[in-house]
Formats: sequence, C-alpha cells, structure tokens
Amino acid sequence: MRRYSRITGTGSYLPPRRLSNQDLVAELAQRGIETSDEWIVERTGIRARHFAEPDVCSSDLGLEASRRAIEAAGLQPKDIDLIIVATSTPDMVFPSTACILQNKLGANGCPAFDVQAVCSGFVYALTVADAMIQSGAASRALVVGAEVFSRILDFNDRTTCVLFGDGAGAVVLEASERPGILASDLHADGSHVGILCVPGNVSGGQVLGDPLLKMDGQAVFKLAVGVLEKAARAALDKAGLTEADIDWLIPHQANIRIMQSTARKLKLSMDKVVVTVDQHGNTSAASIPLALDHGVRSGQVQPGQHVLLEGVGGGFTWGAVLLKM
Repeated sequence: MRRYSRITGTGSYLPPRRLSNQDLVAELAQRGIETSDEWIVERTGIRARHFAEPDVCSSDLGLEASRRAIEAAGLQPKDIDLIIVATSTPDMVFPSTACILQNKLGANGCPAFDVQAVCSGFVYALTVADAMIQSGAASRALVVGAEVFSRILDFNDRTTCVLFGDGAGAVVLEASERPGILASDLHADGSHVGILCVPGNVSGGQVLGDPLLKMDGQAVFKLAVGVLEKAARAALDKAGLTEADIDWLIPHQANIRIMQSTARKLKLSMDKVVVTVDQHGNTSAASIPLALDHGVRSGQVQPGQHVLLEGVGGGFTWGAVLLKM
C-alpha cells in the first residue's frame, strides 16, 4: 500500500515585543531616517511586526512553535523521527538550528537538518519531509520555519527595514493511507542572486562583505508575481485539480500587493486568502506556517479543505505545495 503524508498538527510563536509602524517610525526618526505609517501600509499592507530580544535565537522561537504543533497532533517530542528547520538566520554557522532545536525539544536521536531557501524555505522543507515519509525513511516529521530577520536588517535603509519581522511556525507531518500532501512544485534560478541577498560571510574571525539584507524591491515584485502563478498551476495540474478547487490560498506573507496579484491571476477572491502580513510583516521561512496555524486556530481552515501554500524568496527560489487538510 502506498504511503502518503498528512499534516496532523500546527503551531506558531511570535516574540512578545510588537512594534507598530508608528513605533518603528519613531525609532527610525532618532536615526534621521524618515518614513510614515501611511507610506508603509500603502506599499506593503504591513501595520506591525514582532522583534525577538537579543538573547533569543531562531531555535528558541522554533521550540515554542514546535511544542504547540506536537501538542496539537496529540504526540510527545520523543514520537518525532525527523526534524527539518527552514531558516536563513540560524543560531550559529554550525551545527544546524535543527540539531539545537532537537536537543531543546528532547527529541534526540532522529535525523535533523536545516533547509536554506530563504522565504521559500518552508515549502521546500515540507516537500522534502513528504518525500522522506513516502519513501519510508520517516513516519512523524516536524517541519519548522523560524527566523530572526531583525538581526540582518539595515536600519538605515527605510525601503527594507520596515518589511521584516521575527517568528516561527511548525507542522507535524505524519504517514497516512490517505493523501494529505497532494502535489508540490519547486524551482530556483540562481541568475537572480543579486536582487535579494545578504552578501556577507565569516572568515578568520571577521565578517567579510556586508552582513545586512539588500533587496531590489521592484525586481523581486516583478519576478514573484509571474513565477507564483506558474507554480500554483503546476501543482494543481499534478493533482488533477483547478483553481476552483482551492478553498484557501496561503502565500508567503511578503507584501499585500503580491498576494492580491497572485489571487487575481488564480481567479480567487481575497476572502479565500489567509492574510497575516499586516500583523507579522515578512517573517521569511516562518511566514507560511505562521499563517497556516493562524488559519487553523481561527477556524478558517477546516479538515478536508484544499489549501495551496506558495513561497518565493532569495536565490531566486519559488514553489507551491497543494494539500488536503
């Protein structure tokens, strides 16, 4: 009998420190950087974001989200036999954030590794976990997106520092006789490395290059709206479904304009889109599982519904996962 995988629990966590646009505008003004709540909302749809305290790492945020997802699945940490963490802001150069999270969780012994595809990271990680469960290499996977992007922002660049926030989301993916992950479609094009990157690294105890985020917003927007529609349709085609079968679209929460454009191309009303970007900002690999957990716990996303997850990020990477809850 063929093995499939299904999501059996979701969880998320936001650090307590919430900054409204007005809070951030006031902080930036002290640096001599001018912006406004109106400017941020009009261009992005973002009204607030959460920043972690200096001693809090991605694994700490991931730990809280993971505990909630495991509890929702009715499991214990020791039941988990695979951990994949999607992050671009790891706790350290090595070992992986997944190994650090595993120890904090008390799930020692199972394979644990990170996936780095920036804002597409969760979609990539979920696809890898699904493949490992289908192959029999795992039965109960914990898939986490966790980020502390506040650490890599240039607060002298008002076009990028207002966009991002910190947070974590997680799902438990279990082996099942019934399909839960119906199809996925992943892509990357490394010729676009320069439009969204953190062009720095560590060597000999020194930071080489620039360790802060750089983005060509217009280039990212133009690429994103085109590739997201194609990935969505490819996933639907693989599952033998159409856009009319989508109950919920949960896109990467980067910018409300990109989300609206994607929904329009898929002939979906915004009533069918889970939106958290206004309160979370762009949390990179954490944004999709954060939004999914919000949708589940708010009662929007119901068992049996078709949900389309979509991510796009630096690399340039993009992809979609179609699932049945």
